[in-house]
Amino acid sequence: MIKLIEKIEGEAKLNFNFKEGKIDFVDIEFMSTRNIENILKGKNAFDALVINPRVCGICGHAHLIATVQALESCYENLELSNKAKSIRELTLNFELIQNHFKWFYLTLFPLFGKKQEILKATYPSQLMAKAIAVFGGQYPHTSYAIVGGVVCEITHMDIIKLQHYISQTSKFVEDNLVKTDSKTFLTCKDADALLDYEGDLPDILREIKKMNLLGHGKSYDRFISFGQNSYFKKGKSLKTKVSHNISLEHVKESDIASSFAKNVSFKDEYYEVGPLARAMINKNQLIADAHKKYGDSIFSRILARVCEISKLLEHSKKLIDNLDLNEPSYIEPSMDISKLNSIGYSAVEAARGTLIHKVEIEEGIIKNYEIITPTQWNLSGGTKEKQGVSQKAMVGLDDVKTAELVFKSFDVCSVCTTH
Repeated sequence: MIKLIEKIEGEAKLNFNFKEGKIDFVDIEFMSTRNIENILKGKNAFDALVINPRVCGICGHAHLIATVQALESCYENLELSNKAKSIRELTLNFELIQNHFKWFYLTLFPLFGKKQEILKATYPSQLMAKAIAVFGGQYPHTSYAIVGGVVCEITHMDIIKLQHYISQTSKFVEDNLVKTDSKTFLTCKDADALLDYEGDLPDILREIKKMNLLGHGKSYDRFISFGQNSYFKKGKSLKTKVSHNISLEHVKESDIASSFAKNVSFKDEYYEVGPLARAMINKNQLIADAHKKYGDSIFSRILARVCEISKLLEHSKKLIDNLDLNEPSYIEPSMDISKLNSIGYSAVEAARGTLIHKVEIEEGIIKNYEIITPTQWNLSGGTKEKQGVSQKAMVGLDDVKTAELVFKSFDVCSVCTTH
């Protein structure tokens, strides 16, 4: 059976193979490509700061930060102020939060017959878009981050605006997602206790329990995250054992004959990326409890993503409180880009998981550019003998509707994946 998956960024085609009434294998096919990696070749290195945010209309800021960090890693002794680092991180936080709201209300809600409530995503998404625009000047496709810092000079009035946007977004969470104060939600350590609360998240979790889907969507129970900042940690998690000693050297891409997407593996093994992976590596107690009870299931995956909204809002408050407006926004690099012959890497946590950029420069011109997206990690199209993360998560299910729910719990992005 063939199923076209839409209501994602782009389209994906799932070819289901059944055996004795159960899904035996799912071939995942992405049907188009835009070849942005090839477009970048021969361009001035700084052109990537304008082109790459347009890889995706949903996570353009993640691509901007991945681009600027990859370029900055080509330099030696490049200086960056704490102010610039915090501004970049704040804007990335806002983009992740906005993504999570859109995924929850626009992608997940309709699968549970709640189509009439999808417009709830509008208000908090607008708030976060306005917060991003304080730094970036617009949203999406900002290019305010440049090698050496950022081009914005924020004021005390901008800080007041940001605090308002964060406060109103937190209030939306308390009034809609989980109807309790943020502190209670943030300090909750019992996943089952959430089922007794009111709100859109508990409603979905109760529906999953009612439909006997608590254990559905399990995969390899392997998680990885390469993006690192003042909140996210780099590492891998095998069940509950976390190791922070990982290197991009062991990340490998390989072509898939039937798709424009590529496989991504770490030491030849498939790993899940995204909010659940980040929560496990960060040792979030609520998500660890959900994982202990229900494993790497749709229950844990959904809870982790919504929980990350409140975590990032709280962390953003701290970043704003510690901003020193007297620091420089930009420090000019000591060497002109036209004199650089170098290779640079970066890893950033986008909404769906780890995003990796690699650039090779000769005299300031891009010789080669590679992008590895989160969907490539989660939707690697492995073989029947060695399946990708989402493929394995769908095996054993007895209907396509449930498989679609599992598939969308990873939040597919076709556009990024077929860059």
